[in-house]
Amino acid sequence: MTKPDLLVEFQSVFNTPNLPRSFFAPGRINLIGEHTDYNGGHVFPAAITFGTYALAQKRDDQKLRFFSLNFPDTGIIECDLMDLAYNKAHDWANFPKGMISYMRDSGFPLSTGMDILFYGNIPNGAGLSSSASIEMVTGVLLEALFELDIDRLQMIQLGQKVENDYIGVSSGIMDQFAIGKGKKGQAMLLNCQTLAYNYAPIELDNHVIIIANTNKQRTLAGSKYNERRAQCEQALTDLQVELSIQSLGDVSNDQFEQYKHLIQDATNRQRAKHAVYENERTLTALQQLHKGNLEAFGQLMNESHTSLQQDYEVTGIELDTIVKAAWEQPGVIGARMTGAGFGGCAIAIVEKDLVDNFKSNVNQIYSETIGYAATFYTAAIGDGARELTEGVY
Repeated sequence: MTKPDLLVEFQSVFNTPNLPRSFFAPGRINLIGEHTDYNGGHVFPAAITFGTYALAQKRDDQKLRFFSLNFPDTGIIECDLMDLAYNKAHDWANFPKGMISYMRDSGFPLSTGMDILFYGNIPNGAGLSSSASIEMVTGVLLEALFELDIDRLQMIQLGQKVENDYIGVSSGIMDQFAIGKGKKGQAMLLNCQTLAYNYAPIELDNHVIIIANTNKQRTLAGSKYNERRAQCEQALTDLQVELSIQSLGDVSNDQFEQYKHLIQDATNRQRAKHAVYENERTLTALQQLHKGNLEAFGQLMNESHTSLQQDYEVTGIELDTIVKAAWEQPGVIGARMTGAGFGGCAIAIVEKDLVDNFKSNVNQIYSETIGYAATFYTAAIGDGARELTEGVY
């Protein structure tokens, strides 16, 4: 997708000769550690170079005007700075509205309205966290335009609050954290309970990370995401009868095997098993990367997908088809679904020289099985949310 001339578009849409300021927030991939974030475990995400651009300028009145080049037919969505309640008719604009609302409610002085143009090159509905990308790009533009002194962690937490309370999706903090604190060439191991984190260089040598988009769109709020969270919460409550734990992330694999009989419901037991074992896989993955053992890391990715398929049941035929096809290709170290599941994307670590072969073979198998093609991207790991000052538009 060729990026449009955002300055020309901004001036045209809002009928102004002014030069707005320009901001960017990436999407993210999660290398391993899926559905562990809201279970108090660890995740291992990285910010990518696809993301959301926002051009913005302050107005002289209280009016907020939003426009997305991704949804041009929706036109300009307008509201007043004093009326930021969720409005279903405002569709995608509820994400920036929620961020503006919660920033203001947190005591940050937002004195005027704004004109904001958004453009994202994250595939829509792909599960690479376009919603958190919109929230965080809104956060950094508010910080800059109104000269706010806001701690980045607080901005990240407000982004999660938008997702949880304003939009109504019980997601964890991983997406906003990876997008808010991402670093070029580095992934991060994040403890979702304590928010302690450290960066880990991703040294792929002769390999690259390929994102494979199933092109089956998924929407978190309408999916089984909240159901999975409730199942894990019930499993935790059952385990707490005998274990002094705050989250499933506190449970080791051995402990789980010893106490899993406490979990009354068989399905909830499966869900909890995934959360516990996946958390341990994430910690092992960091150790293997520090040793430079990509093969072991790839094996953990494969095990992660199998667990998400069999114990957590969030994959579906599209993701399973594309991952199984990836596993069968030469030069593939590991592959798994990434994101919440129910469609969206998979990732694979593939030998550079075999990428074209990989894409062609996987797409053929996928198309023949599913009936439509997948889309492939090479993921470069980039910096987090920020104002753009060079190559601005």
